[in-house]
Amino acid sequence: MHLRYSFRIYPTEGQRRSLARAFGCARVVYNDALALREAAWRADGSRIPIGALAKSVITEAKKTDARSWLGSVSVDALQSSLRDLDTAYRNFFDSMSGKRAGHSVGRPVFKSRKDSRQSLRFSRNGFRLRGNGKLNLARIGNVRVKWSRPLPADPSSVTIVLDPSGRYHASFVVDIEPSHLPELDTEVGIDLGLTTYAVLSDGSAIDNPRFLRKAERRVKAAQRELSRKAKGSRNRAKARHRVAKAHAKVTDTRMDWLHKQTTRIIRETQAVYLEDLNVRGLARGRLAKSVHDAGWSTFRRLLEEKAARYGRHVGIVHRTFPSSQLCSGCGHRDGPKPLAVREWACGACGVLHDRDLNAARNILAAGQADRLNACGGPVRPGVAIPRRARPVETGTHRNVDRAGRKPCAAGRAGIPAL
Repeated sequence: MHLRYSFRIYPTEGQRRSLARAFGCARVVYNDALALREAAWRADGSRIPIGALAKSVITEAKKTDARSWLGSVSVDALQSSLRDLDTAYRNFFDSMSGKRAGHSVGRPVFKSRKDSRQSLRFSRNGFRLRGNGKLNLARIGNVRVKWSRPLPADPSSVTIVLDPSGRYHASFVVDIEPSHLPELDTEVGIDLGLTTYAVLSDGSAIDNPRFLRKAERRVKAAQRELSRKAKGSRNRAKARHRVAKAHAKVTDTRMDWLHKQTTRIIRETQAVYLEDLNVRGLARGRLAKSVHDAGWSTFRRLLEEKAARYGRHVGIVHRTFPSSQLCSGCGHRDGPKPLAVREWACGACGVLHDRDLNAARNILAAGQADRLNACGGPVRPGVAIPRRARPVETGTHRNVDRAGRKPCAAGRAGIPAL
């Protein structure tokens, strides 16, 4: 399986200028290739192969006066941008044909030099790890890397990323074998929320840290200073940098917390079951800021990635499953309830339920039923398994014929007259 390891890098002033030049060249090659493919598609519906694109927008373009500066950067980085464009088109067509799961992917769009995030990819031929711990990039030089941990294998590619806050990162792709943890007999269902971030079916709960809400005063002050600066001025650029740093601190803190929580859950449980929340729809409502601050989609993604790496199971229960309406004791459906109702008593058995804990237990039961593939088994706990009806012998039924039609009249010996 492929994993990414990201490390902070500290290029010198000259290396930053070289990286800026490489970012721009890769962007121009990407845009030129995109324009050629779009023109060919509009003309006769043809597709230009990546080899012909590379010859046109890189090899031949270097010989012209308008694109002669492409020769000042590594050709490996320019070819990587063409491979990224080819991947973008492949994802778009697979999404249109139904081969790609998930949300639909749009057509590739042109890149802008004003984008706050810039990236550049080097394949195995464009970088090298030195013995002194530095990263050697083609046409850029040896860059100092802040190694927080060793790489588990030799990387196949590295992506240099410049984020909006001005930080440089090197993201390595390595191929490793999954390391399965010892199997456990514990399984949990998780109900995600805003008041409490997560309630587990075993009774434990995870408080919602609300990172953005806690840093909101500092972020608002930085944004207020940005709005008062004249557009195009140096002071506005500095203010924008301060806003980006404030948001980056919130993002890094949230991601660190999510990694710790998901790692703990994966290590302590064999199977985890979640509800398929409509995060995109919830993020358009009045609770949009709180939903974005919670990071439910990232929480689910990290759980699935770590489960695949460590031999665990993550089950997703369909969003239409009424986890908050069912009694986890007897399975009685008590109907929908407003969000203000945090505790309710079952109308059938009278058991008093905590709303979130009851939902987590129902999610656990539904996830286990789906995982065990119990044909005819109950999804809700406490419901008897229905008995399968005996098969009906052909030609001996009195009321219906082989095609399921009722007879019009009876013949001799009770044989239906068809």
